Amino acid sequence: MSDIKYYSKEGLQKLRDELDYLTNVERPSISKQIAEARDKGDLSENAEYDAAKDAQGLCELKIAKLKNEIANARILDESKIDTSKVLLMSIVKIRNTKNNAVMTYTLVPENDADLKKGKISIGSPIAKGLLGKKVGEKAEIEAPAGKILFEVVEISR
Repeated sequence: MSDIKYYSKEGLQKLRDELDYLTNVERPSISKQIAEARDKGDLSENAEYDAAKDAQGLCELKIAKLKNEIANARILDESKIDTSKVLLMSIVKIRNTKNNAVMTYTLVPENDADLKKGKISIGSPIAKGLLGKKVGEKAEIEAPAGKILFEVVEISR
């Protein structure tokens, strides 16, 4: 069963760059380490050889995982996002009804989340509470400090 995940163009490019690095830089480097360790003689008690083989196994596992992830990736067409309600890839301006603090977040796939850039994961409590809401609607969100009531001020793309 395939596990389809949605990405922005930048998020998918990040995966491709990582795969390229592992395939063209990391893999050859590990192969070189294995060859050097093999040249040192007896492999039965060669810790360098064992470590390099372990690193090779981990690298190949990461490569296989990334290839699978890329094969099942779908890019979101941000131009077709409905701005009448909060959805994935929506830019949402919300207001805390208690202290009137206004925040703006972009709801993104989990791999693209970066709080410093205002991008929150679609799986986060705030995003889950906001999904499907329209401008003017309120969302009660469970936070570590307790329940917080937010009002959706603006939705854009």
